[in-house]
Amino acid sequence: MKATAKAHTNIALIKYWGKRDESLILPMNNSLSLTLDGFYTTTTVTFKEKLSEDIFYLNDHLITGEQYNRVTKFLDIIRSYAQRSNLYAEVSSINHVPTAAGFASSASGFAALAAAATRALNMQISEQELSKITRRGSGSACRSIYGGFVEWEQGMKDDGSDSYAVQLVSNDHWDVRVAAVVLSATEKKVSSREGMKRTVDTSPFYTSWVNSIPNDLTQIKQAIQDRDFEKVGQIAEANCLKMHATTLGANPPFTYWHDTTMSVMQEVRAMRDRGVPAFFTIDAGPNVKVLYLPEHETTVQKTLREIHGVNDVIVSRSGQGITYL
Repeated sequence: MKATAKAHTNIALIKYWGKRDESLILPMNNSLSLTLDGFYTTTTVTFKEKLSEDIFYLNDHLITGEQYNRVTKFLDIIRSYAQRSNLYAEVSSINHVPTAAGFASSASGFAALAAAATRALNMQISEQELSKITRRGSGSACRSIYGGFVEWEQGMKDDGSDSYAVQLVSNDHWDVRVAAVVLSATEKKVSSREGMKRTVDTSPFYTSWVNSIPNDLTQIKQAIQDRDFEKVGQIAEANCLKMHATTLGANPPFTYWHDTTMSVMQEVRAMRDRGVPAFFTIDAGPNVKVLYLPEHETTVQKTLREIHGVNDVIVSRSGQGITYL
């Protein structure tokens, strides 16, 4: 009873920020992402009759504490679906994503874990059902089941049965590039989960943010179909800034940005002034992702690498969904 799965991370262009149900991980709004081929997690899950508890290795290190608890709690959910409650697993993950630094390591991590575990248990489920299960581990992970541009539908039902991701277009629809600008590989002080809850509970800006999402989604989905890069970039950048504004209104206020984050944002705007269409987006962390088209790759990479405080620039294309190895 063993399976190995590979999942790529994704970058949200219309952000997921805030839950209407913490335990089921049901979002306050729909979100939209692009799966990235440059960041991924490969996970092997082996269920063994002789085990009395789960074992979790991450990058060849035995994991305990909170990280372990999240994994074993998620495996409990999968065991419940499969009706195999007393069967424990050895999990081994290799994570090619900086952990807890705003690169959505949990998205690829839990997507790969869900895919490998359900395959190891021989669960005959659709990608839609896999997306629902994956959501219970990490919200953004439900989008990593698919490649290309993906929308996570918030759903309206209390049980979460209508909250899952759907693919809008496949990864070969449009060659949009994303440069991940690595500023800090250190763990952030305010986790995404904590940051979301604090913002939803205390920020006076939050309601306006949620109310702005439907129009952003309508506009960006049409722009993706039309391959209108300027429009996609403008909407994604504005949506990102609105999300981060809600954190400044939280009590106590917080931000994920560093000084270099601001420098990268300013340089991206300067590139546009020089006639190079590039746009930024930032998840819950200091690192910046820059959207651009292939013909500008050399210029964008060179410009970003020359910014003081930038440690690395990793280029991604549109990635594929879950694969089994």
